Amino acid sequence: MDRLSPNLRGIIFMMLATGTFVANDTLMKLVTEGLMPFQTLFLRGVSACLWLLPMVLLTGNGGKMIKGAQPLVLLRNLFELGAVMCFVVGLANLPIADITAINMTAPMLLLIGVAVIYGDRIGWLRMALIAAGFAGALLVAQPTMNGISPYALLGFGCALLTAGRDIVGRKVPQQIPALVVAYWTCITVMVGAGLGTLLFESWQPVTLEHVLLLAGAGFFLTFGHFFIFLAYRTGATGAVAPFFYMFAVWAVISGALVFRSLPNLPAIAGIALILVSGVVVALLDERRRRLTALA
Repeated sequence: MDRLSPNLRGIIFMMLATGTFVANDTLMKLVTEGLMPFQTLFLRGVSACLWLLPMVLLTGNGGKMIKGAQPLVLLRNLFELGAVMCFVVGLANLPIADITAINMTAPMLLLIGVAVIYGDRIGWLRMALIAAGFAGALLVAQPTMNGISPYALLGFGCALLTAGRDIVGRKVPQQIPALVVAYWTCITVMVGAGLGTLLFESWQPVTLEHVLLLAGAGFFLTFGHFFIFLAYRTGATGAVAPFFYMFAVWAVISGALVFRSLPNLPAIAGIALILVSGVVVALLDERRRRLTALA
């Protein structure tokens, strides 16, 4: 992978991140049919920490764990905690298509944020391609009018906080390993969800099936945090952000394989639009890289 350009590596990491996050969401959806939302988040956090700790130690990063206590890492993880809590509460009160579609505004918010804060040049063509990807995500999600409710604000809150997470994540020092950042993220969400379930929920009995599903969810969550951090650390935001819309594509695949829900024609058109816009962004960046190398 070292021979690939940083942007292409970032895109690959983003596609892996969205795929593993959707695998996690699929298992979480199965668990929340029997457990409370914050309880599910807390138990998933325990699972993720148990999965991630051996990885941190075996890669020799155990001595670097203290670096995860730096302010930028903590701020990034607080954004993540807020985003996850908004999403899980919104999901409990809205159709999944509605909350997913609203959250798809995150890449545009992210690009606006980096343009304003860091002065990154995005360009009208890239913005148009990102808007096309967003339109494709809407075609896949196909939200209903039920999404227009006070709970829809939680969806926008999730998108805003997700963009804030990735804006801050860009400035996390390179010497802090991605595994360390991922571990601290899991700890932050676990503690926050634990407080949430103590304050707002009643604890439900946990079955062996729940334990197995949560073990799988924690495993995929671990790699999701790892890959999405690497995606924005490795590639330019403008090149990587459009592939956030792969969430919608993976969600359709999950629906077909797990829930036996096949996409209709608008969803298929949306998938095509997402893929085309993302590929064009990648080709534009690769062309620009080669022209720069020849200059």
